[in-house]
Amino acid sequence: MKHKQTNFFFRYILTFHIVIMLLIIEQVHAQTEPMYSQYMYNMLGVNPAYAGNREALSFNFFQRNQWNGIKGAPKTTSISMDQSIKDGKLGWGLQVYDDRLGVEAASGLNGMLATRIQVSEKGVLSGGLSFGFMNYRINLNEVNNRNNPNDPSFISTNNPSSWKPSIGMGIYYNTDRFYASVSTPSILKSRLASYEDFVSSIEKSNAFHLFANTGYVFEVNEDLKLKPSTMIKMVSGAPVEADINLNVWMKDILGLGGSYRTGDAFVGMLELQASPNLRIGYAYDVPFNPLKYFTKGSNELMLRYEFGNNKTKIKSTRYF
Repeated sequence: MKHKQTNFFFRYILTFHIVIMLLIIEQVHAQTEPMYSQYMYNMLGVNPAYAGNREALSFNFFQRNQWNGIKGAPKTTSISMDQSIKDGKLGWGLQVYDDRLGVEAASGLNGMLATRIQVSEKGVLSGGLSFGFMNYRINLNEVNNRNNPNDPSFISTNNPSSWKPSIGMGIYYNTDRFYASVSTPSILKSRLASYEDFVSSIEKSNAFHLFANTGYVFEVNEDLKLKPSTMIKMVSGAPVEADINLNVWMKDILGLGGSYRTGDAFVGMLELQASPNLRIGYAYDVPFNPLKYFTKGSNELMLRYEFGNNKTKIKSTRYF
């Protein structure tokens, strides 16, 4: 009887996630979200429902330097941990991040909780929520080419800074070979509204973000796997953007891949499963939009370490 009540509780919470996701799709606004090229290897920063998906205690580090050669270009650092608990029925996660763009900067902490339900022999459906705080700030003293250096708006004491709450949610389904995901990493408007009209990019940053992902692993033979995947990014006030990815895994040790990001860039990716515990990834973006005349591309480094050994819960042959 207690087991049935527990399953009912998890199903109720998951249904709540789905209903809320459907209700917010057309009416909420969110902050600008950091961009990653290797999200398909750890989607915790994209979807809180991913928390605990790999079961073992997992440590993840992302460092992205975008548009090298352009002053004030985006730089993002993310450190996260997650794990499944309660016999895999729940997943928890923590993320610390720092995101910089020009004179703007945002840093914060997110805690994540996911409910996980076995819906078939190999399929698991998860619903996740993230809660946290973000510090958003603007250093107006670093604004270039301002008309009047004595303008009170640029006095250092007027540099805006504020702590704001952050809430995100998502749904995630996976088997050993397939996954599908829908999420919005932040459903609150966390940028400083009083400065929306100061710089046009700040106004554009208050836009609703919806991410949809899916991927599948095809086994060519024992030593070769193909993994096509895609991400659809919908941002209010902007064209729909899609990533079309293909990764090739050889002997479950070396992964080579490429991605086409519509209207933006080509991406090359290299992944190395250095040990059952450690994975190293690198991505290089080459833009084909007008930025190609001003930048040398973007670099991204990923490190993932899973604590434990093959006798515990590490799934070293997982491809997402």
